Amino acid sequence: MPETVASILFIGDVVGSLGRHTLLNLLPALRERHDPTFIVVNGENAAGGLGITPKIADELFAAGVDVITLGNHAYHRREIFSYLDSHEAILRPYNYLRSQPGHGACVVQSSGGGRLGVVNLSGNLFLRAGRPAFTDIEVALGELAGRVDHVLVDFHAEATSEKVALGWYLDGRVSAVVGTHTHVPTADGRVLPGGTAYITDVGMTGPRGGVIGVRKEQSIRGFVTHMNERHETSEDDPWLMGVLVRCSQAMRADSIEQVLLPAA
Repeated sequence: MPETVASILFIGDVVGSLGRHTLLNLLPALRERHDPTFIVVNGENAAGGLGITPKIADELFAAGVDVITLGNHAYHRREIFSYLDSHEAILRPYNYLRSQPGHGACVVQSSGGGRLGVVNLSGNLFLRAGRPAFTDIEVALGELAGRVDHVLVDFHAEATSEKVALGWYLDGRVSAVVGTHTHVPTADGRVLPGGTAYITDVGMTGPRGGVIGVRKEQSIRGFVTHMNERHETSEDDPWLMGVLVRCSQAMRADSIEQVLLPAA
């Protein structure tokens, strides 16, 4: 029988080379400390703050990442298009159009036989997604039914109301719903009454000393002048931000713990 006891380490939006180096430098110690069954990383800002490249995706997989999720910058770099089609464990939002490159759900298996389904989903409020999140998640879960012991949903969304609503909507039907996109960790991590671990936003892995990853001077100047500003990735105060979800039975979480670490 597959092993239903599992721990899932989810790392929030990796921003630029600084975020990648922070993740790669801290990941060995995190593996030793928490012994996660699965590692899932949102990498949609991993290439210079916008998108991801095949080389970077390969680097993350080689470091032991099981699944890479993306978001609204999934298609920022054209060289990733064919990679999204050919690699099972890198996901763009499930509720994008079927005609667009890639896919939005996958199944990975641990060495002990445990099976994790991961669904990448985009919010509809303030973000451009081809189909409604709340109806498409039903299709995704139908495809995963009977094939997995746990399901983690990365809800890449802007509006906190939409994220909280999806958490309640899926409570008891998935192991975890984790929010990404805003780059700011929220303080509402908890296990909902039905057994689903939930947090509105995991935060980002990158420069906390900027403005959600951007050089603060550039961001402030844009707000002051109301003019377009060139945005470059900050290099100040790198942190790793994520959550650890522990489960002792199928499709149920026992706990969710924030992982907030400054770069060594």
